Amino acid sequence: MPVATQSLEELCINSIRFLAIDAVEKAKSGHPGLPMGAAPMAFVLWDRLMRFNPKNPYWFNRDRFVLSAGHGSMLQYALMYLTGYDSVTMEDIKQFRQWESKTPGHPENFMTEGVEVTTGPLGQGISNAVGLAMAEAHLAAKFNKPDSQIVDHYTYVILGDGCNMEGVSGEACSLAGHLGLGKLIALYDDNHISIDGSTDISFTEDVNKRFEAYGWHVQHVEDGNTDIEAIHKAIEAAKAVTDKPSFIKITTTIGYGSPNKADSADAHGAALGKDEVQATRENLGWEYPEFEVPEDSLKHFRKAVERGAQLEEEWNQRLAEYKSKYAEEAAEFERRLSGKLPEGWEKALPTYTPEDKGLATRKHSEICLNALAKVLPELIGGSADLTHSNYTLLKGFGDFEKGHYENRNLRFGVREHGMGAICNGIALHGSGLIPYGATFLVFTDYMRAPIRLSALSHAGVIWVMTHDSIALGEDGPTHQPIETIASLRAIPQLLVMRPADGNETSGAYKVAIENRKRPTLLALSRQNLPNLAGSTIDNVAKGAYILSDSEGTPDIILIGTGGETHLCVDAAEKLRAEGKKVRVVSMPCWELFDEQEEAYRESVLPKAVTKRLAVEAASSFGWFPYLGDEGAIISVDRFGVSAPGTVALEKFGYTVDNVVGKANILLSK
Repeated sequence: MPVATQSLEELCINSIRFLAIDAVEKAKSGHPGLPMGAAPMAFVLWDRLMRFNPKNPYWFNRDRFVLSAGHGSMLQYALMYLTGYDSVTMEDIKQFRQWESKTPGHPENFMTEGVEVTTGPLGQGISNAVGLAMAEAHLAAKFNKPDSQIVDHYTYVILGDGCNMEGVSGEACSLAGHLGLGKLIALYDDNHISIDGSTDISFTEDVNKRFEAYGWHVQHVEDGNTDIEAIHKAIEAAKAVTDKPSFIKITTTIGYGSPNKADSADAHGAALGKDEVQATRENLGWEYPEFEVPEDSLKHFRKAVERGAQLEEEWNQRLAEYKSKYAEEAAEFERRLSGKLPEGWEKALPTYTPEDKGLATRKHSEICLNALAKVLPELIGGSADLTHSNYTLLKGFGDFEKGHYENRNLRFGVREHGMGAICNGIALHGSGLIPYGATFLVFTDYMRAPIRLSALSHAGVIWVMTHDSIALGEDGPTHQPIETIASLRAIPQLLVMRPADGNETSGAYKVAIENRKRPTLLALSRQNLPNLAGSTIDNVAKGAYILSDSEGTPDIILIGTGGETHLCVDAAEKLRAEGKKVRVVSMPCWELFDEQEEAYRESVLPKAVTKRLAVEAASSFGWFPYLGDEGAIISVDRFGVSAPGTVALEKFGYTVDNVVGKANILLSK
């Protein structure tokens, strides 16, 4: 249609489309089809309904927006530029998908201010959104008063067919329905196309009926291409439903406006091509050159700046009134938003002596969690249906359920993958909440994607993983992690901790709480372990430290982690009785040790001492840098067995006598 006949709304919608088209075309890479088809729903949401301040992307009471179909990232970047975010300029649009650009191929919260969560792996975004909505519900229940609503925002999501196919979305959305999260609204871009072609080849279920079964309020907008009033009406109807999350299926045409590639996989994951771009311009009556936005369109979009400033100012006034009436609650609210921890919180962490009863580190973890819960009201979390095996219940703090959002125990059910993505959403909400999620260590395989994304996204989640070795026993090889620790250590920015006793468990929690932009994973024992002489809370932050030593240069260094460290301590005593000089190093966290200054690392593991023996009930993979050419390791490089834990440990060589024997073999070479 000629430009002159386009309404202002059509001009704005086509501005979104052609910014996406031109950016993808310039990059020769990207996904133009989704922004072209989803532009109308995005326009209605951002222009008419969503509350945000482009000049302050971190205003607390903003509505959260998640583009779960993250491959269509140019939709979000176009909206951010058009509405006036300083973080996305026209130059950034032109640098789409380029080196160190603020407009990467998928939305990344750590790269672009205003992007709430990192999306791209399909299904993760909608699942993060469940966590964002849970955080809002919890804070509202804790701080709102009948006469003062200072926490009052929605979480909006645009998701696609791929998100609905991925299992993680089912896990998270099932829980969202159970919880009745009324401020979670998902817009489903129902375009029937995935990379392989029409979804008819693999995905023919009735998605609306599935979400109805989950307990969601469900609607269908049949014409998402042009009927913006129907889209608006549907979102308003969703907002009116306060006791259920809402799912709006909006049927669109992928690549809308492209004469030859619309409604096909050709529009999904590649630039349209020069000729098709021109044909699309002619088809939609777009007479503007690439990257040019009509003045009327930009002027209309930029009203969001003034509108957002006014919304924030109105909220600031409400907050001031709240502070005058509820000073204590307001102080706590502002502390949390600042990310500042309560003064002296770390004093709650328990300490131990060798005379104290030995416990499993999962039990020490329970003691830490419950001690911390009393001084850190922002601590919230739970287990994937293993609460009484993981020992993760916060006693006296109730279950987070519909109508009881103020409580702090999250019941995830058997949904490890969903739990992981939800915890990331809670951590990234911006309210200072510290989430933890728990299961057996081996089941991190079910949640590898969100653990990786927590590290990538700078989300300070605490992953509490118990039953960390063959010592868990009778459940056998399906439940006994072997390669798991090594694979987790391979994830950049993730702190993997294997504490050896009570002090080290407390130290691991201290590190985890202090790292609000870095996730920590605790690998905890099922079996009881002695409290070791020389272990301390503070030494854990160094990653590795000298637990016991002989005078002079050691003949051999024994390196232990987790439940095997006490074997090194006892073996050292026997070796010293034989006249050997032995150093025992506890190494709860490789990553932290690697980050220490060279002088400290040398003081713990001097290069001159080449006889080194590591003891870890897991794969040997990754240990070489700490052992060198003359070192060795007692490890498990095959799957486990079903047997009592004590038997499994003995059969695999985790005894003091075997450590002594292996050490003497090294010393004899």
